[in-house]
Amino acid sequence: MLTTLLSVSAFLLMLGLLVVVHEIGHFVCAIWMGIKVEEFGIGYPPRALVMFERGGVKYTLNWLPLGGFVRFANSGEEKDSLYGAGGSLAAATPWRKILVMVAGPLMNLFLAMIILSVIFMVQGVPTPAGGQDISNVYANTPAAAAGFQKGDELIRLGDRQITESALIPATAQASQGRTLDAVVVRGGKEIVLKVTPGPWTAPNGTRYDLGFGFSYSQRVVHMPVNPAVAAWRGVSDSIALTGQMLKSLSSLPASIMGIFSPSTSATSQPIGPVGIARATGEVIQQPGGFLAFWNLTAILSLNLFLLNLLPIPALDGSHIIFSIVEWVRGGKKVPPEKEALVHALGFAALMALMLLITVNDVINAIQGTPVLGN
Repeated sequence: MLTTLLSVSAFLLMLGLLVVVHEIGHFVCAIWMGIKVEEFGIGYPPRALVMFERGGVKYTLNWLPLGGFVRFANSGEEKDSLYGAGGSLAAATPWRKILVMVAGPLMNLFLAMIILSVIFMVQGVPTPAGGQDISNVYANTPAAAAGFQKGDELIRLGDRQITESALIPATAQASQGRTLDAVVVRGGKEIVLKVTPGPWTAPNGTRYDLGFGFSYSQRVVHMPVNPAVAAWRGVSDSIALTGQMLKSLSSLPASIMGIFSPSTSATSQPIGPVGIARATGEVIQQPGGFLAFWNLTAILSLNLFLLNLLPIPALDGSHIIFSIVEWVRGGKKVPPEKEALVHALGFAALMALMLLITVNDVINAIQGTPVLGN
């Protein structure tokens, strides 16, 4: 029970931070653009209380602790010393609306950069070193028969020094089924194992004709760096991760369809709030869980940055598209009722997809399937 409460609390903290930072971006940019804001809320309605009011903006605390929101004015008739003649968001010029919509996702990008920079300052920069860490050895596989153990560091296969992960499957294929000498480091000592690559089936159903039967990852060490280098790595790693996420979008439809396939690994399926909450619980229970929690927060912040810029109805990207259309048409707006219909249909589709993903998350939780894998 204590672990569950801790996981839920950590998840709510993460979600609240990600959404509030996002909304701060919209809020600050709107004020800067002279667009009237009526309310900045922490949490979602119903309203608990008005903390204070400044410059015509109510700063409220709401009962549902799931993030925050910015409530813009409903018309463009407001003219006062704080907002000038800018009026409501709907009455603003297209370029002003685009800046306000982009500002929210950009804050998520900046948040990820800051978090990763601080992690690198505290922990150091991860640097490849040594061989490959064996994270799991599957039963009834060549690796299990050879005596591999979880926690081993694989440094050599046959005559190859294993400095890159790609060398492991390449060596298995090149062996043509011949027995290899595998050198591992266990308990600080080098041990030689005899392993014969052969057929095995992974837990997700994938069958390998020539393989070993263990999961592995590059061994890394964390090298101390000065704050400037840590900040640079925080920025560059955020950009690199975003690029990887952008490339992976092409596989998103297949990932969604994978929900219906019993042979698809749960770790390759999309997750919703329930899955994210479980993932949060998994990372905070790991060694170094505090930094792992913030690393996960940075990754999710990058996801929010990217997803909100996509032209998906009801998200920022869709509003940006409508503003661009208005700009191209010389200020002629798409009829409000048509735009509202697109957003409503998009929102309904998103909710249906979220319901499907949530049901899948709950099923995985009941079955005890780890979100992040073993």
